[in-house]
Amino acid sequence: MKLDRIDIKILYELQKNGRITNVELAELVNLSPSPCLMRVKKLQQEGYIDGYSAQINIGKLGQTLTVFTEITLKNHRQIDFARFLAAVEKVDQVIECHLVSGGYDYLLKFVTAGIGEYQTIMERLTDMDIGIDKYFSFVVLKSPIVKAHMPLTSLFLV
Repeated sequence: MKLDRIDIKILYELQKNGRITNVELAELVNLSPSPCLMRVKKLQQEGYIDGYSAQINIGKLGQTLTVFTEITLKNHRQIDFARFLAAVEKVDQVIECHLVSGGYDYLLKFVTAGIGEYQTIMERLTDMDIGIDKYFSFVVLKSPIVKAHMPLTSLFLV
């Protein structure tokens, strides 16, 4: 399926507000409601829309600690990466994991109840013998900009 400007705009608006009505969405993308709904269903069928979810205000639930962690592995064979990922994906507090270029291998984002929980997780991971050589932790003090949507229109509409 080749996406056009309207499809990109539909995706852009839906990622900002997944609860928008079809009529409102149609107005925003300059379509009538029926063709708009057909496009949304097609985007879902083709896998461009993975699902819909609520954005939770975690601050309302209580205090949390966000930590970015740079991890360097001892070895860099495929089996080493696979072993590391198999262990890390089981840790609920890891909400992002990125294989990166540069001076380390992975950048992980943890959200924990506090520094004690984070330290316990890291001690457990290093004790598991999953190939961690070293890690550096960066505690988030404040997040002045956090966007839940991607700039689809500027990325894909030239």
